[in-house]
Amino acid sequence: MLGGMRERPNRHAWKACVGKLTLGSNPSLSALGVGVFVDSGECPRYRSTSSTEVMTKEKTKPTIESEYAAENKFVAALMELALSEARLALDHDDVPVGAVVAHLDSGLVIAQAHNQREQLNDPTAHAEIIALRAAAVTLGTWRLSECLLVVTLEPCPMCAGACGAARIGHVVYGAADAKAGALGSLYHFGSDPRLHHEYPVTGGVQAEAGGALLSEFFAAKRA
Repeated sequence: MLGGMRERPNRHAWKACVGKLTLGSNPSLSALGVGVFVDSGECPRYRSTSSTEVMTKEKTKPTIESEYAAENKFVAALMELALSEARLALDHDDVPVGAVVAHLDSGLVIAQAHNQREQLNDPTAHAEIIALRAAAVTLGTWRLSECLLVVTLEPCPMCAGACGAARIGHVVYGAADAKAGALGSLYHFGSDPRLHHEYPVTGGVQAEAGGALLSEFFAAKRA
């Protein structure tokens, strides 16, 4: 304890959660009308599909069916792009986390970013924050209710709070963060009725890939 405040724990103790699929107590992407990826040759787009609701309103974290994460090619394509962004962070010795903001109704990518804290010497330069800011500038509005955020690591309290402030439409993340995750692991900013805005969250999408990048990065640091 320091000055009556609890110190923030190490945010990288996500290893035990890699591969575990979790999500919040809000409607799934399918319930919002997001469906199967359709390759248009240029931008990712998708058509609506009907599916069984995979979430409950319980406070305990339900699990998402693995086949949903595996078969939804729209989400997979955006996560691949986020992973590519995460790898770019390695060029300037930043923690490899990447994020993408796309339209919920068309799948068109609006913004993409990776961690730049070391590069910019900015403690707030997380991938999610940079991507949300860029999307707001591109759209000419801070309200991103028609947007989907895809990120390789579960957002921290700062980034989860920013998603609420942006009125984000949906968040999809990869590896869970057991020490700093704020969308299911430690807190759930997306489904707390005390907060002004709740938003649906899907976790565990390509968690192994995002977790592997982080593992390799920190293993090299310890070598």
